[in-house]
Amino acid sequence: MYQEMIRSVPPRWPLRFPRFPPQTNPDLFQPIFHIMRQNTEHQTTEESKTPVDRERLRPNVSKYFRIKWYVDVAVMILTLPIIGTTILFFMLLTKLTSKGPIIYTQTRCGKDGKPFRMYKIRSMIADAESKSGVTWAKGGRDPRITMVGRVMRRLHIDELPQIYNVWRGEMTVIGPRPERPEFIEKLSTDVPGYEYRMLVLPGLTGYAQLNLPADVGLEDVHRKLVLDLEYIEIASFWFDMRILAGTAFKFVRSRYFDRLPLRMFGICRNAEDSPWAAKIGLLDEHESVELAPAVSKKDG
Repeated sequence: MYQEMIRSVPPRWPLRFPRFPPQTNPDLFQPIFHIMRQNTEHQTTEESKTPVDRERLRPNVSKYFRIKWYVDVAVMILTLPIIGTTILFFMLLTKLTSKGPIIYTQTRCGKDGKPFRMYKIRSMIADAESKSGVTWAKGGRDPRITMVGRVMRRLHIDELPQIYNVWRGEMTVIGPRPERPEFIEKLSTDVPGYEYRMLVLPGLTGYAQLNLPADVGLEDVHRKLVLDLEYIEIASFWFDMRILAGTAFKFVRSRYFDRLPLRMFGICRNAEDSPWAAKIGLLDEHESVELAPAVSKKDG
C-alpha cells in the first residue's frame, strides 16, 4: 500500500502555486486514515489484555488551525531574508565538502496520512541508506553524517528548505513532525493514538521537538505523542510565537543553556507532567524497542 502512496507523490520541485489558503479534501485520504485506525482498534495490552479505547485519545483540535496558514505565510515573509541567506550558505558548504546532490527529498505522511515530498539540505553521505535501508536516527554517533551535516543537524538548518512545503500547504511552521510511511503502519499499531497526530499539518518545529530528543525507540515515540496531542488542543497564536522564540534561542544552545530558553518562554515541558501522559499510558513502564530497518530507500 505504501509503495503505491510513494509513487503517487508528484516529481521534485513541481512549479505549482497553492490556493489561498491551500484547500484540502477531508474525505480524499480518509481511507488511509481509516486503515491505520482499523489495524489498531482492537489492540490489547500484554498485561491486562483489555482493549485500548483509542477514541478517547482523540484531541479536540484548536480553532486556531483554521487561520494558521496565514500566520505561517506572514512568518515566512518576515524571516525570508535571514532564512534564504542561511539556506544558500549551507548549500554552498555542502557542495564544496561532499559529493552528491545538495537537496534531497524524502516521502513523509502529512495531514490525514497524505504523502508528500519533504525537502532537506543533504546532511549525510550520498546514498546513505542504500545498504542499511530505512532506519531511525542514531544521534551524533551516526558515521553517515558529514562534517557540515553535524552542524546543520545540531542547529536544524537542514530542515529550512521545508519552507517550500509550508508555502504549498503541505506543512506548517509549528506542529508534529511528519513521519516516513515505512514507519507509520507499525507506529499506528504499537502506539495507541499515534494516528491522531495527523489530524493537523506537520510542522518544521514543534512543542515536542523542542523538549525531547530524536526518536530511537517506541518509548520516545510515546513521549513525543503526549506533547503533540497536547499542542493540538492548546495551540494558539501566542503559544506559537513562544515556540518560535524558543526555537531561535536553541540555535545557540550549549550543555548548560539547553532548556533555559524554553523556561524563559514558558514552554519547557516534561512528557510525564502533561495531562495527556495518563491517557496515553506513559506513566506505565514501557520497554524501549528499536524498530528494525525497513525496506531499502535512497537517502542523503
